[in-house]
Amino acid sequence: MISDKFRRELRDQAKLWQAEGLIDTSFYQQLSERYQFNTLETASRNRFLSILISLGGILLGIGVITFVAANWQVWSREVRVALLLSLFVAVNAAGFYLWRIPPSRSKNSHPNMPATKGRNKLLGEGLLLLGALILGANMALMAQMFHIGGSSYGLFLAWGIGVLGMAYSLRLTSLGVLSALLIGLGYWLAVLDWSSKVEFSWLEVLVRQMPIAASIMFVPLAYWCRSRAIFAIGAIAIIFSLQVSIIQGLNPTWAAAIFCALPPALLWGYDDAIWPKVHSRLFQPTARSLALLFLAGLFYVLSFYGLWQDSPNPAPTKPDWVLLANVAVLGGFTLFEWLRLGRLELRRPKQKGGDLTTGAIGILILASALIPLFHLNFTPIPQLATFLFNVFLFLLAVGLIREGLALENRRTFWGGMVLITLQIISRVFEYNTGLLLKSFVFVLCGIGVIAAGLWFERHFAKISDE
Repeated sequence: MISDKFRRELRDQAKLWQAEGLIDTSFYQQLSERYQFNTLETASRNRFLSILISLGGILLGIGVITFVAANWQVWSREVRVALLLSLFVAVNAAGFYLWRIPPSRSKNSHPNMPATKGRNKLLGEGLLLLGALILGANMALMAQMFHIGGSSYGLFLAWGIGVLGMAYSLRLTSLGVLSALLIGLGYWLAVLDWSSKVEFSWLEVLVRQMPIAASIMFVPLAYWCRSRAIFAIGAIAIIFSLQVSIIQGLNPTWAAAIFCALPPALLWGYDDAIWPKVHSRLFQPTARSLALLFLAGLFYVLSFYGLWQDSPNPAPTKPDWVLLANVAVLGGFTLFEWLRLGRLELRRPKQKGGDLTTGAIGILILASALIPLFHLNFTPIPQLATFLFNVFLFLLAVGLIREGLALENRRTFWGGMVLITLQIISRVFEYNTGLLLKSFVFVLCGIGVIAAGLWFERHFAKISDE
């Protein structure tokens, strides 16, 4: 699919070619019709309009809920039920009718280009989003009217599953994102109230098998909607619930190693080509970015000496086999990913350039598992562990800077710079140092960041001119 960024850059270059006499007016017109240069501003306005309509739909939903709550005690039960159902059906029917209006497309436009959304379609999406919010209000009010007891996380989980069904049936990214947020919030509330008994058996199964359930719910929807947002939120929900399963279901001495290694290994080894009928790596960069974020956060937390010094010797606990099913399934899938990735790396010729290789990431993941395992099972190594994780954090930051320079990626470059700066400042504050040394370090960090930024922009501009 051709992005708006590519079309905008192509339009600017085409104007420059036309001014320099490299192409004539007729050829520029053909490019303009094929890539719809005239719709670029319309697409930007439509995105802004969709944000406003979504925000307005949310505020309208809150207003309707507030109005109903203000008059709730005055109306009879029959009036309440009729009002709630009528409002839900009317809003969703109007939204579905407007959403079905076909978008406009130029005759000479490229077939891979997305069609321009009309205002009616955007308004329809806003009404459908409002209908999804009304669904939650209806569920809560119906439960109150008919005295159906339940927990708050049960409401959010059931609400999220209902919105998930709407997202699958309508193939809407906004509904998919809302569903992922609701289910994630419900699971978070369930984790905070983990000791309480869940009121429905199916709800208990969903909470305890959330890593597998989230994989089934959100990954196919992300491909169906071609939405990186749904994939990213779904991946975060999978990783978070997997970490809860590891902590609650495993012996602490082994849980620490698996906790550190399994999530980044699962994310880094992910490849869209694993699935049948998927021929593009649409979400692999997103998964690997999340893996790098996880490793950066893990290395930064484990680089503090106090965490290793004060770590108690955990007592063995009885494993929870229901939660271990999540670890076994996703662990087996991770092993399959890396075996497949290893075969691809062996067949692939050596690439020139500066990217973070799979081998280096694999070594960092393996080391992050072995160090806590040795520390908790054999002999404490607080000094060595602190030193090694500081080295890992520094190597990861240098690798990000190197990749940012090689790929001319500002976010990757500045991510590495932020990691190095944060590591230096944290070490200065962690250990007992004088104010003079701290001020000296801050000055050096400031000068270094400014110099690195100016050098990177000059380097990037020189490459662009070439």
